[in-house]
Amino acid sequence: MPRVKRGPRKKQRRAKIMKLAKGFWGARSHNYRTAKEAVEKSLLYSYRDRRTRKRDFRRLWIIRIKAAAQSNGINYSRFMHGLDQLNIELDRKILADLAVNAPHTFGRLVEKVKEVTV
Repeated sequence: MPRVKRGPRKKQRRAKIMKLAKGFWGARSHNYRTAKEAVEKSLLYSYRDRRTRKRDFRRLWIIRIKAAAQSNGINYSRFMHGLDQLNIELDRKILADLAVNAPHTFGRLVEKVKEVTV
């Protein structure tokens, strides 16, 4: 079997890992083996947290809508149910943005919902 010299290939593979580990603290950015472990873990975290971020934002939007709805005298579930009955198809992201940046508009939505649910 012929001898395989992996000079350039090995260097490219290691350089790719070390580039990903740039900015890590201590040996994690200098030693290849430690850097490789840290990079693998960070890639797992980034994959997992791309999904977690969606959950976290949805929770944040619901909290903002709930607070704005309660300040207008209606609870979250009745408000969302009323929007559904009125066929107002605004998602939670938009509703949360209205609640924070345009409270007057959000208040008018609440009034429309109150007319339907009462």
